[in-house]
Amino acid sequence: MSNTKRRDNKGRVLQMGENQLDDGRYVYRYTNPYGQRKTVYSWRLTASDPMPAGKRKDKSLREKIKEIEKKLRLEICCEDITVCELVEKYLMTKTGVKHSTQTGYKFVQNILAKEPFGQRKIASIKTSDAKIFLIKMQEDGRGYSTIHTVRGVLRPAFQMAADDDMIVKNPFQFELHTVVVNDSVKRDALTREQERKFLQFILEDDHYSQYYDAFYILFKTGLRISEFCGLTIKDIDFRKKVIKVNHQLQRTSDMKYICEKTKTENGVREVPMTPDVMDAFKRVIKLRPTPKIEPIIDGYSGFLFLDKNGKPRVALHWEKYFQLSVAKYNKTYRVQLPKITPHVCRHTFCTNMAKSGMNPKVLQYIMGHGDISVTLDTYTHIKSEDAIAEMERLDYLKTKEV
Repeated sequence: MSNTKRRDNKGRVLQMGENQLDDGRYVYRYTNPYGQRKTVYSWRLTASDPMPAGKRKDKSLREKIKEIEKKLRLEICCEDITVCELVEKYLMTKTGVKHSTQTGYKFVQNILAKEPFGQRKIASIKTSDAKIFLIKMQEDGRGYSTIHTVRGVLRPAFQMAADDDMIVKNPFQFELHTVVVNDSVKRDALTREQERKFLQFILEDDHYSQYYDAFYILFKTGLRISEFCGLTIKDIDFRKKVIKVNHQLQRTSDMKYICEKTKTENGVREVPMTPDVMDAFKRVIKLRPTPKIEPIIDGYSGFLFLDKNGKPRVALHWEKYFQLSVAKYNKTYRVQLPKITPHVCRHTFCTNMAKSGMNPKVLQYIMGHGDISVTLDTYTHIKSEDAIAEMERLDYLKTKEV
């Protein structure tokens, strides 16, 4: 057997897999873990070689070989880890999260456990695979919000894998709107007339009038429903004319009541009360039933809104009250109301305040938003007629100055 070593045109010894073509280019051929033959090229063997005149700057062959070898080691190292196992490992790093967040994580895990994608090895997932998976979810009837939630867990999970050198690249590093269609229904705020007619109907109805003050407060304060449910007598400061918001009440799937911090750090705030809102709270407190045993949840007691069993009412209660009352309204009147939920009340309040000219930063504080863009872009439904009215108002003021 000949001991002659292969060399390039400069006399340098070529290593296994390396070769030099007749035109001077260097080539490296290898087989990946999936049995596929791959080839890379370069005009330079080492990083110190000069780039031939007229050729585009590129890495040398041996620089490329180092990257390939690292990638191969990583793929072999993590070839047995599935997407589900990666997500489970990622969630182990998410400590101290709220109950609602934990519920969302479990929701994503349940979806992935039923999908073939969840059983795939993470080393085999390419960007195109990630996109196809999300597209398939939408084709299978999953809503945009669900896809957004799933991708919201997969993206940081794969980024953790990339940071740990388990994979070379995060396959979920793309904008979601470029892959799937946002087909979610936009929740519009009620018009002032719709709000007025609905509240008047509730006030005059023999059955639903019992909810009037609560509905009125939700429409006129912009509170999140979990914050509203967590309100206690001590949280209503009639002297300062504010609602002290510093916690939220939720009920878990196993019917356990919990009080947590507000959704964001900005959620801790004092929401101003108008005289009408204060009157509504005074009636709520006056009519509040005295339970046999005052419920105490995570140190909080004196909850304003109790059910027939003396337990605090939760979001599900109020959503049902709105659903039934709107159904009765629409059965009574020819002009129908759209779907109304506690969150629509929040939308409506924010939109009305924006239309009234409230300073955006003040509105951001009242709403408890962490980002001003949420206040401006998500909750303010300014339409053409609003723009026309504002231009007419400014033109009128200009005329008066003249």
